[in-house]
Amino acid sequence: MTIHNFFRKLMGKIKSVTCILSLLLPLQVCCQKHTFGNAEWITVSYKEDTIQRPCPVFRKLFDATDKKIQSATLYITALGLYEAQLNGQRVGTDYFAPGLTTYDRWLPYRRYDVTNKVKSHNELQVMVGEGWYRGAFRSTNGEPRRNLYGREAGLLVCLEIHFQDGTVWQIASDSSWLCAESNIRYSELYDGEWQDTRMISSDWQPVKELGKQYTANIELIPADYEPVRKQERFHPSKLFTTPAGEQVIDFGQNMAGWVQLHVKGHMGDTIRLYHAEVLDQQGNFYTGNLREAKATDTYILNGEKQVLEPHFTYHGFRYVKLEGLKANRNNIKAIALYSDLKKTGTFSCSNPMLNRLQQNIEWSLNSNFFEIPTDCPQRSERLGWTGDAQVFAATASFLRDTRRFYAKWLRDLAMSQGRNGAVPAYVPLMARDIDLTRGAAGWGDAATILPWTLYEVYNDTAILRHQYASMKAWVDYIAGQSPDGLWKAGGYGDWYAQGPATSLPLIDQAFFVHSAAIVEKTAGVLQQPADQAKYRELADRARQLFYETYRDSLHTQTACILALQFKLLPDSLRAKTAARLVQLIHDNNNHLATGFLGTPFLLSVLSDYGYTGLAYQLLLQRDCPSWLYPITKGATTIWEKWDGIRPDGSFNVSSYNHYAYGAVGRWLYEHVAGIRPLEPGYRKILICPEPGGGLTWSKASYTNDYGKIVSEWKIRKDKLLLRVQIPPGTTATIKVPGKGNVEKGPGRYRFEGRLNETL
Repeated sequence: MTIHNFFRKLMGKIKSVTCILSLLLPLQVCCQKHTFGNAEWITVSYKEDTIQRPCPVFRKLFDATDKKIQSATLYITALGLYEAQLNGQRVGTDYFAPGLTTYDRWLPYRRYDVTNKVKSHNELQVMVGEGWYRGAFRSTNGEPRRNLYGREAGLLVCLEIHFQDGTVWQIASDSSWLCAESNIRYSELYDGEWQDTRMISSDWQPVKELGKQYTANIELIPADYEPVRKQERFHPSKLFTTPAGEQVIDFGQNMAGWVQLHVKGHMGDTIRLYHAEVLDQQGNFYTGNLREAKATDTYILNGEKQVLEPHFTYHGFRYVKLEGLKANRNNIKAIALYSDLKKTGTFSCSNPMLNRLQQNIEWSLNSNFFEIPTDCPQRSERLGWTGDAQVFAATASFLRDTRRFYAKWLRDLAMSQGRNGAVPAYVPLMARDIDLTRGAAGWGDAATILPWTLYEVYNDTAILRHQYASMKAWVDYIAGQSPDGLWKAGGYGDWYAQGPATSLPLIDQAFFVHSAAIVEKTAGVLQQPADQAKYRELADRARQLFYETYRDSLHTQTACILALQFKLLPDSLRAKTAARLVQLIHDNNNHLATGFLGTPFLLSVLSDYGYTGLAYQLLLQRDCPSWLYPITKGATTIWEKWDGIRPDGSFNVSSYNHYAYGAVGRWLYEHVAGIRPLEPGYRKILICPEPGGGLTWSKASYTNDYGKIVSEWKIRKDKLLLRVQIPPGTTATIKVPGKGNVEKGPGRYRFEGRLNETL
């Protein structure tokens, strides 16, 4: 069946709200006639091993004419992951394409300019890996299983050649292609890759056209978001033998990626690499936090000089245990891989540990912006947890241009919603044909919080329009679950809070109000007055019920924080509640006691109510729990748990590369450096640094669609020297101690104020 025909069939079968939502999003549907020509989905014709399936390779030989070529474009996608070569040269610089999506609903394809690779006699080869489509991955009960979306690898490809005389050729996947096993004998995202480099693909057999049952409901859409690419390279910072007698390499940085080897050994020699984030108390290699993931790459050598690296797996690691090869600083290096988002924000200051914290935030962002916003890159999980994504979105969107990255993931979120509007705890939902019926507060609210965050950062009304139905469906779901106006969903609560537990119903109701208020504001932006009135009434009623029910239950730091951040209390009680929060912090020996939902707002709430000094004190604590404590234990990324490694060196087993607590970055940029938007998209800017914590200088920049914003301050004796840059097309309100508010247009400015004067 052609793609054109199954599009028509798909349109006739759309029944669910989820499918309707998916069609509202801003991605152009491809036209089979003009993109993939007469290409058909193909798969292998031989019987595959059910336990260890070698990656298949598909092959097409063709001759070009003597006519001069104007352009040649390769269009390609796969059920699995693909890597294409034309005449022995790799096509493209992206990896893990077509990526992770809701495969039974849509599939991205990419196009590559291969004009300079076409010759008179040509060989096009495409290898297809298991990937997320049919590889071993986490299921809804937590156990890894295979074939989540389908059992057979699939390939759809069309090479379109335009000649200077106006004629066009298309070399498309069809029954004339051949297939064989590749030398990748096994490749799984969790377990690693096994290559037998002695093997050369042979025994070519005709392919089989893939049955329509695999593709009948799949919408092909051009990938308009950033691909995963190779990024930084790391040579070993230390090579050593552990007390257990194992050869281990320390690359000095926890990351997501893989190791590349430069070797020449004997035919049949075997090299194995094991990956880990940390060493144990004795300094031995530790993998106890990887759960079921084997994280092992194996190579069998062919006796020649070789450059070896994986193709369809990646690992979260800092340390590598190496067997079968003596490592040195020249024959082994680590390569970071992550989605290639444009860098937009910077921050640094006079405190080296805060600079390390900033680096840790960025490296956890890098490691977990891998096709989707994942929770972790190392263990047998690596899912798009919605709660993690929403709490980190503002920080991420300062540091990177996240528009296309998040828009793609929000498309999957809408497609993963249940018919009742419930949002899953992770997206894409790694299971087919499941209609979700429940959602959790703080996690499902990614449906509203994330689009609104993108609007505030980028002034992007398109993302609000595209997600509007999804946003309303989520809040309508909550309302439907709350017949008395109180939402009591249960769920994850203030995940990994190191202190007294915050009432789950209180958290539920707080996020009910917050999401309803966001939809009310969204309706206003989109000029939907009836919806605006509806969700205003819903938010007001939920807020009143929060006050009546929980006003005497604000007994934890997180309870106070949410009540203040989401404006759940009358004005007359807010200062009192802020003082209550301060007392709770003092009672906890001036330490935080918050988890995933309370921590992102903790410091900003303190600053908003005049307690910036205490905010600095919390930020700069070095014992557990604090942001700097992991750094004292050698962390180069953000941990999932405050006490992932306890003070005595023992493990509280978790992920050591999790970005959620990195949400503190927003406070660094908005309060320490003082760059904040006064209007969506930073068309109007507030520059209001808040020095403290013993810092003597700070510098931050943010580059948006208008240009570069800079706020840089330093302290000389009792004076604050402030340098500001405002880009064209914007205006700024600049708060200078002793000078009040200064309004400025585009330009570079210097100010001087006195520290004993208020901002």
